[in-house]
Amino acid sequence: MLVRKPQFTRGREHEGERGTAGTGRHRRGVLTVLAVALVLTATSVALGAGGDEDRNVRAAQPLAASVPVERLASGDLAQGIDSLQEHLKAQPKDATGWATLGAAYVEQARTSGDPTRYPQAEKAFGRSLALRPADENDAALAGRSALAAARHDFPAALGQADRALRVNPYSERALSTRVDALVELGRYDEAWKAVELADRRRPGLPVFTRYAYVRELRGDVKGAREVLLRARNSASSTADTAYVATALGQLAWSQGQYADALDHYATALRADPRYVPALEGRGRTYAAQGRTEQALTDLEEVVRRYPLPGQLAALGELYEVAGQREKAGEQYELIGTWTRLARANGVATDLESALVEADHGDAGQALEAARAEWSRRESVHTADALAWALHANGKDREALTYARKATAASPGYRNASFLHHRGMIERALGDDKAARRSLTAALDLNRGFSPTGAREARSALSALTGSGSREDS
Repeated sequence: MLVRKPQFTRGREHEGERGTAGTGRHRRGVLTVLAVALVLTATSVALGAGGDEDRNVRAAQPLAASVPVERLASGDLAQGIDSLQEHLKAQPKDATGWATLGAAYVEQARTSGDPTRYPQAEKAFGRSLALRPADENDAALAGRSALAAARHDFPAALGQADRALRVNPYSERALSTRVDALVELGRYDEAWKAVELADRRRPGLPVFTRYAYVRELRGDVKGAREVLLRARNSASSTADTAYVATALGQLAWSQGQYADALDHYATALRADPRYVPALEGRGRTYAAQGRTEQALTDLEEVVRRYPLPGQLAALGELYEVAGQREKAGEQYELIGTWTRLARANGVATDLESALVEADHGDAGQALEAARAEWSRRESVHTADALAWALHANGKDREALTYARKATAASPGYRNASFLHHRGMIERALGDDKAARRSLTAALDLNRGFSPTGAREARSALSALTGSGSREDS
């Protein structure tokens, strides 16, 4: 989920700051090349993360079907893929091997920012199913479920997970992806039942982290933290420690507990110094604390390795507050280029597009994308995106309906960015008392939820406090 970014003046790319139309076309061409180069660089970093020294120390082993690829270090994942590809050249009729390769491609695409891996994963699952029929091949069905989720086709992800579970009710990947799909579809009560079922059948780190997130969505932050702490204490590898410690850091950050968040990220990076989600989390926490230089160092490294929309947006916002608007603009334009590449490889990007366009591009396109996404899934995140896109188009009365859904659809769940959006919409409608309440709640929860969003919230709150409210007058 992208965080709030302030709007640019519409059409400014045609004015002096961006140069002539011809210069603009040249700039977009340069950015397209740069985006492709970033993806290729990120993929090569992921493929080579283990380093020649690691390869000399140990020969890479083919990945086993039971390996939780979501928690492998990037170097281990890349080496496992290499060796599995060699294995399949020698044993091309290994249906389980093809399913495992597909799952590894999905994870590599998700973490490296290279959506061209998704068609490769699709082909690998197809090879597996051609060798072993679906009613005996839960690994390929569960892999297809994960692929559909990665492409944001959550109804398909749910359907494939259910098919896999009819073959193997204990498939960890299918149980986990089923929870993810129900959460993303906004079916929170069903997600709670699904994660309870997963915990009964296959308790382990993938299920524990989902259990924690569903608890958080239900407003049980304390319970979510307790689950993650137990999971961290049971971690049996450095990769597991990094994975769970980062989840703890993200939870602490969302509650504005920055010292705790940094402690958790430090634990993760001690376990795996190359773990990008922990590096990103540390960078966001530094930004929230106003430690801009340290935040830039971390987030620039994150984007160099994995240029995904959320990371690009975070770096762009940080450049904005540092006064480097040209660099900020480059990050936002790269998001658009990545989005087009992702769409070409089967990824639904309307949620991301709605937020980026509402803040930095075409408000009309933002609304079109947000409405399309809401028609597919009614989650708190899509409600927030639609509210913000409506606000960008001056439709604040309708926007408030969806902002209320985002901040109240899941009882007890509180998100500072959602509260900020609601407060700005309420302010636009002239309800100053409600706006002060929402903006204060956003900053009380997480005063650094977004470098630019928090700055806007503070500025609006200051103006509201100074002018008083209609209800108070």
